[in-house]
Amino acid sequence: MAIGITVIGTGYLGATHAAAMAELGFEVLGLDVVPEKIGTLSRGEVPFYEPGLEELLRRHVAGVAGSTGRLRFTTSWEEVGEFGDVHFVCVNTPQKQGEYACDMSYVDSAVDSLAPHLARPALVVGKSTVPVGSAERLAARLARLAPAGDAVELAWNPEFLREGFAVEDTLRPDRIVVGVRSDRAEELLREVYAKPVAAGSPFVVTDFPTAELVKTAANSFLATKISFINAMAEVCETAGGDVVKLAEAIGYDDRIGRKFLRAGIGFGGGCLPKDIRAFMARAGELGADQALTFLREVDSINMRRRSHMVDLTRETVGGTFLGQRVAVLGATFKPDSDDVRDSPALNVAGQIHLQGGQVTVYDPKGMANARRVFPTLGYADSAAEAVRGADVVLHLTEWREFRELDPQVLGEAVAHRRILDGRNTLDPELWRKSGWFFRALGRPTA
Repeated sequence: MAIGITVIGTGYLGATHAAAMAELGFEVLGLDVVPEKIGTLSRGEVPFYEPGLEELLRRHVAGVAGSTGRLRFTTSWEEVGEFGDVHFVCVNTPQKQGEYACDMSYVDSAVDSLAPHLARPALVVGKSTVPVGSAERLAARLARLAPAGDAVELAWNPEFLREGFAVEDTLRPDRIVVGVRSDRAEELLREVYAKPVAAGSPFVVTDFPTAELVKTAANSFLATKISFINAMAEVCETAGGDVVKLAEAIGYDDRIGRKFLRAGIGFGGGCLPKDIRAFMARAGELGADQALTFLREVDSINMRRRSHMVDLTRETVGGTFLGQRVAVLGATFKPDSDDVRDSPALNVAGQIHLQGGQVTVYDPKGMANARRVFPTLGYADSAAEAVRGADVVLHLTEWREFRELDPQVLGEAVAHRRILDGRNTLDPELWRKSGWFFRALGRPTA
């Protein structure tokens, strides 16, 4: 039987998943409630930056010259209900305004809108990151609202996409986790993911609560590892140590590993910060809040890194930002993305601006989004333009373009050759040889 797949929500996760499912050979129908987004995707265009995604999309979107035609988009819930055997729910679960808890309104709305159109057996698969216990509630809601009743099942299949590597992570995932309640649901998902499983991706079958916890547990562990090395950077600065060498040394221990051990201004984005906060909130609701109290310190260390970068910058320019020109290289929360959600780089730039600094920002891909978030900052079209007349330069997002900058050439444009490396990816010796005062977080100043 040919499986018809629908993807509900065509943001970052949904658009990537829809294109990947078409690449795996399925007929796919994507749905969104925003007509403009559907129009953009139907032309084979991606409304955000993700390496390789637009090429993948154009290879399959119906109506694009030379495409397979396996991928279409719609705003019709009725069409989705008629078309799909497996419905992937990929809508956003942001942090609630003024709270740590997760906002489930988009997921609830998607289920409520889809269910009345499910008149035959179907599998609804949640991919959104949700508080543990949500799947149990949504499964009962589906069975109650769907005309097909209990023949409509729910499964939970958390996503593990890394921005900048989303296409690779979807087509060749390092693991596939499915929370199911029946053999039928498991068999359907094994068929959907047959190609990546055959290529070696582990297929982990579990219950609802475990599947829901996997994503938040993984993100909490990564956040803890990042905050740990940033805490070590604070100790190194007071003790005169070198956090880069420290990270290298402990990273050779197989039990620790080298990944996520680069000290800097901390993590951001649309996942890690809100996921660990939602995890704490849910643990509190379940009466298990003491188990996750350490995540409060993880979050606190992370936010403190931003303030520390502002303090170091103020110290470098003589104790006040008034009348000082500050060039900021980087606006996105990580390279190879245009995502500025909870970006440490943009947060630092904003803090300095609010304290009187004349800030000019440049980012290879995130300029449009940065302008929407902080319209009062100055923006430049290149690194060279951003640093012109600067009293200090801040390297805050580790784009390859910034690592390849020529310190000598850049030095001709600035007012003072002073650079602070907030990501520990620049070569201190190279910059110092070109006459720059160079300082990196957690490293000796000379």
